[in-house]
Amino acid sequence: MNSESKKIGIIKKILPILIFLFIGFICGLLMLRYLASLKESGKSVFEILIYLAVLIFGMYIAVFLHVIIHEGGHLITGLMSGYRFSSFRVGSLMWLKKDGKIRFTRLSLAGTGGQCLMAPCDMKDGRIPYVFYNLGGTLMNLLSAMIFFLLAYLVPNGIFSVLLMMLAVIGVVFALYNGIPIKLEYANNDGYNIISIGKDKEAMRAFWLQLKVNELLASGIRLKEMPEEWFKLPDQSYLNNSIVAAIAVLDCNRLIDQLRIEEAKEAIEGLLDMDTAIMGLYRNLLINDLIYCELVTANDRGKIEKLLDKQQKKFMKLMKSYPSVMRTEYVYALLGEKEDSKARQLRDSFDKKVKSYPYPVEIQMEYELIDYAYSRYLEAEKPMHSGAYSF
Repeated sequence: MNSESKKIGIIKKILPILIFLFIGFICGLLMLRYLASLKESGKSVFEILIYLAVLIFGMYIAVFLHVIIHEGGHLITGLMSGYRFSSFRVGSLMWLKKDGKIRFTRLSLAGTGGQCLMAPCDMKDGRIPYVFYNLGGTLMNLLSAMIFFLLAYLVPNGIFSVLLMMLAVIGVVFALYNGIPIKLEYANNDGYNIISIGKDKEAMRAFWLQLKVNELLASGIRLKEMPEEWFKLPDQSYLNNSIVAAIAVLDCNRLIDQLRIEEAKEAIEGLLDMDTAIMGLYRNLLINDLIYCELVTANDRGKIEKLLDKQQKKFMKLMKSYPSVMRTEYVYALLGEKEDSKARQLRDSFDKKVKSYPYPVEIQMEYELIDYAYSRYLEAEKPMHSGAYSF
């Protein structure tokens, strides 16, 4: 990695931190000015501390509220653009349309505070409305910020005025953070996605396909059952676009779902070796899958340890409850570390945690991958043991 790439990588990591520090700084100034007025009015230290606690709590609630507002903006503009509701997530709380009903479940993805996914409308002449849907969150943050500013000036000076002003400031910051094109550590923001989608028809198709795949997964159709031609790209030059590169990632996932492990391993290694625009979340998940493929094939410990670098370990810790990460952790304990008791504990944990996962068809795939790895374990242990424990 050259020095320029390192600088970009550092910026991607610290930018979210700087954004929240900026929010804290502005909100802190608003709080200090209000607390100073309380002191001048003769409030006791205890009373001032109570007000401070309320304001700090209010700031965190304001951030959470703007995540809801942002994702709600995508929902509204998506529906207005002809899309259909698929899922709505804030933090780890998720509402998913399944079997014609909206069901509550939980899902957490590194680098995302929330996500509103829609089922796409049909493409016409190779195009699909995408700007308004992707810009909806930013527009709603801005609109709500304007309303909060107005209310802050209309209500009498006091704690509610300060809370409204903080809501307004946070709304503006959210709008800028999501609207100005930025490529972040794990995921690209809305502004960046808009530019990526609009570059060519292949990117437009890739955007539609990602939403379509998500819709089909929710309806119970596995990747391996979807048309193979969906996942083939004209040539490698399109991988410089992050939206299109996601299709190459889905193609690797499809190979794994088909238990074509050697082919998946080769495809993943090829993608990772190329200079592509695969966003961080997908890249780390690919490495996670490559570790699995290596464990159940050559089981080269040196190669596996190289893949499990500091950044990958950090990612897998952040995503420790994600099915594919839990699956790889289990297989690593079973085939890599050869610790039966640890593997058994990880398998028990997997069984419990995946019960609430929103896409059961993906869990079907994960169990098949676990069974495949366990069969490899039995093959390796057979010469040494007349029997082996069973899951």
